[in-house]
Amino acid sequence: MLGMIKNALLSTVEPWPYRVLRKGEKEQLSYEEREYEGGWFAVVEVAGKPFDEASKEGVLKLHKYVGGTNDKGAGMGMTAPVSITAFPAEDGSLQQKVKVSLRIPSQFQANRPCPSDESIKIEERQGMTIYSMQFGGYANEVDYVNYAAKLKSALGSEAAYRKDFYFCNGYDPPMKPYGRRNEVWFVKE
Repeated sequence: MLGMIKNALLSTVEPWPYRVLRKGEKEQLSYEEREYEGGWFAVVEVAGKPFDEASKEGVLKLHKYVGGTNDKGAGMGMTAPVSITAFPAEDGSLQQKVKVSLRIPSQFQANRPCPSDESIKIEERQGMTIYSMQFGGYANEVDYVNYAAKLKSALGSEAAYRKDFYFCNGYDPPMKPYGRRNEVWFVKE
């Protein structure tokens, strides 16, 4: 626990490497098309709970893992964003199932510590191109659903993207009260 707190307060945050391919705007809604590198990720699935509760549970588990609750006792530092895979229902609300993931820091990509918590899986993911819309504040399910609808509106029918899931991303620790960054991502097909 001490490692997790030290990690959250004192470490620098490593961004997930990407490049902006294009910026767009429609009806005063700005978005970006970006290309993200692949790599190794720590992933935990939480089901049977509302989105906000499941997300917090998953994030806490991953923070413990990178904070030192692993076979090497290594405090790895944080990466951003923490990505929550959301699965929309027919009515636009979110199903009670999430996948919370965190890119393992670069210095541990080749030699990844094994999680002590068996619910955390280590997965290799390929690079991807996404459409992103950014917003501020302390984000919750309502915010992510609203901004997903705005991103869908901004993209219109021109863009092809996955509709069976999208990513809800947070970049900041909970103790950061202002200047917060959140994003919704759709994966380009």
